[in-house]
Amino acid sequence: MDTLNILYLVGAVLIFASIMASTLSARLGVPLLLLFLIVGMLAGEQGILGIEFSQYALANFVGQAALACILLDGGLRTSFKSFRVGLKPAVTLATWGVLVTVMVLGVFVTWLLDVDWRFGLLMAAIVGSTDAAAVFSLLRNGGVKLNDRVQATLELESGANDPLAILLVTGLIALNVDPAGQTVLGFLGLLLQQLSFGLGMGLLFGYLLSRLLPKVHLAEGMYAILILSAGLAVFAATNLLGGSGFLAVYLTGVLIGNHKVRSTEHVMRVMDSFAWLSQAVLFVVLGLLVTPSNVINVWHYSVAIAAFMILVARPIAVYTSVKPFRFKDREIGFISWVGLRGAVPITLAMLPVMAGIDNAFMLFDIAFGVVVLSLILQGTTIPFMANLFKVRIPNNKDPKEEHEVWVSDKASITLYEFEVQSGAFAIGRHPMDISKRISPDEISVFALVRGQQIVVVDNDTKLKFGDSVWYAMRGNHASKIANIFNDTTLDRKAIDDFYGDWLLSPSVKLGDLPFFAGIMESETLVKTLKTTDEEGFKNMWEQTVAEYVKSHLGTAPVSGDTVAISEEWSLVIKEVDDKGKLRTIGLKNQEPHTAV
Repeated sequence: MDTLNILYLVGAVLIFASIMASTLSARLGVPLLLLFLIVGMLAGEQGILGIEFSQYALANFVGQAALACILLDGGLRTSFKSFRVGLKPAVTLATWGVLVTVMVLGVFVTWLLDVDWRFGLLMAAIVGSTDAAAVFSLLRNGGVKLNDRVQATLELESGANDPLAILLVTGLIALNVDPAGQTVLGFLGLLLQQLSFGLGMGLLFGYLLSRLLPKVHLAEGMYAILILSAGLAVFAATNLLGGSGFLAVYLTGVLIGNHKVRSTEHVMRVMDSFAWLSQAVLFVVLGLLVTPSNVINVWHYSVAIAAFMILVARPIAVYTSVKPFRFKDREIGFISWVGLRGAVPITLAMLPVMAGIDNAFMLFDIAFGVVVLSLILQGTTIPFMANLFKVRIPNNKDPKEEHEVWVSDKASITLYEFEVQSGAFAIGRHPMDISKRISPDEISVFALVRGQQIVVVDNDTKLKFGDSVWYAMRGNHASKIANIFNDTTLDRKAIDDFYGDWLLSPSVKLGDLPFFAGIMESETLVKTLKTTDEEGFKNMWEQTVAEYVKSHLGTAPVSGDTVAISEEWSLVIKEVDDKGKLRTIGLKNQEPHTAV
């Protein structure tokens, strides 16, 4: 009994310490997942507690279950809008991109370690795919607003590339153990089986579960448990059938999450807790499993492999994968950089150890070092790189909090919290006046909070800095209200610098804009415009702003996309609806740079 209680105590203390360490994450700029790893290492055999843990099979069991939960939660939060702008490039990255990364990195590892090419490819396959836990955590909780195309591509890639990575690792383990028994056709057949079964099971059970949930009436706390258990059942059943359980559970989450009903009202918060618990347990266990001195012994290999992967292999893979989809070079550069490695490579590195491959422990130690370096180098520099590659967009249109309340099985009202910022337009105004300016029939004041106390709203109420107002809302008006509460003088300058000083309707014709009146026939403008065809030059002024943008963009439009009209003028997309229709476009004037 004492032994059991000691296990409970140690486990609870480790998880508690991991969660408390999260308070340091934002202050230190260190990815939270790295802190979880550090807590595990400090508790390990060479740490403070000196816990000896070398149960690779148990760690693999925990890792598989935790990753399945993380992918399910990630799928629940992935909207179909992401598929519109990022599906094709993400699928290409998850297949061709992984293969290119493994091949290019495998050649380098074979040379670096001076090993057989099969062993080199195995090492490359272990670290060849991005990690869903790391990507979802750092992109969604990092406080950086990326353009939708980049965000969707990175998230969908991380959720879809595990099947091929796992297949490559298992295939290369078999190739190292029994080279004569493996064939190319057998590998391709296994790949097709993994993808087809994973895709089929995910779509089938995701659809069935999304239709089942509205018909089930349970206690509020039971819905998340139902979804989690169903997702793990889909994961396990797909694996038993020879498919990719990771792909299946991710797609199941996507279909459930995009079919919102009353029964899923409280699921997101509970699933968020499950996902964080899974990440904490997973990374603490992985930290316990590793022996720091062994990782230090091969640190030079880890540094060399991480550097080559980040600076050479990943950029080649990303460029060849997404360039055909008309991605800009700066977008390609950022996607190349944010190829985050996390729990998946470490989990995959356990498989050679369990299979008894020679030097498998060296593979594990190198993979662990690569993951730590990836989290440090790539995870901590996401905000800086987003600014450097210009894929970050101003974020002043999001409410502080958002809660969906279902009033019937088919109808819901969303509560939004907006906090009055310094210099905001809302200061000195009545909260109901703000709602009346936008849509009095669909927006009403729910509560006003001042100094942690609820304030009764009367005719004389005026908003002050620091007030929080809760609005009950039907329709898509949150961004308009957020502009009134968040749009400070500093924010407005940043927005004007990004989108331009003028906002245009997508339906207005270029030729009707007063900025170009009287100069449409000037020879100077003809020379600087992005067309040299005289007929095309005349026709462009008859195009609407939306037609001109779409004809020159060549891909699904997202907020932040820029299309040049001339050296001085450009159009910047500000708002796009869920169907890809342009809502607002900025006109930006930038004087051409003079060569020195």
